[in-house]
Amino acid sequence: MMTRDTLLNGEYLRAHEALLPTEILWSMADIEESMASTLSRRDESAPVWLFAYGSLMWNPLVEYEEVQPATLEGWQRQFSIRLTSGRASAESPGRMLSLGPGGRTEGIAFRLPEQDLERELKLAWVREMVAGFYRPEWMPIRLQNGRIASALVFAGRADHPMYEVDNSSQTVAQVVINAKGYLGSNAEYVHQLKAVLAEFGISDGYVNEIACALHARRLDSPK
Repeated sequence: MMTRDTLLNGEYLRAHEALLPTEILWSMADIEESMASTLSRRDESAPVWLFAYGSLMWNPLVEYEEVQPATLEGWQRQFSIRLTSGRASAESPGRMLSLGPGGRTEGIAFRLPEQDLERELKLAWVREMVAGFYRPEWMPIRLQNGRIASALVFAGRADHPMYEVDNSSQTVAQVVINAKGYLGSNAEYVHQLKAVLAEFGISDGYVNEIACALHARRLDSPK
């Protein structure tokens, strides 16, 4: 299970050591260096917002002072990372959610407490950067109240060895439907994402297509 404690005490990283290729694993030193580099580019006159577009929406684990629906322009959800741990395995790989160029993404944003900023960000970095799957960047988001804020966004890396070029809804559904790992099934993640988006009044056509394709494949599978 992923909790604040397992992220901070190293248990989460150790669990992935046996599940991911050694050459892509990041050490705690790598993670801390990435976080420090990103923070050095921060506008210190503005609060830090963390943009959530996947599981962070329903299980953020970070402490925050404010949460608002938010929109990120120029990026869209993609299941473009080959997944072999968590909700998949090397024997039945799945797909992990990311962001790719194009379109727009509706999600939510958490304003983090300045006093404990580095502690809370470290939780996010360990969770997202266990193998350097993402590129953390500061990007402008539009909050529900209309304000533009600078937010930390974990966007996809097309140059990562686990990146999958074909992230079409039909291909993703075909891969996801059989993927399972110690955190549950990959398909459960898709359906949970669709449900959480609906709770916030968000409809993502790409996520809906994958969920529908998964449903159709289950109906067509031998009983």
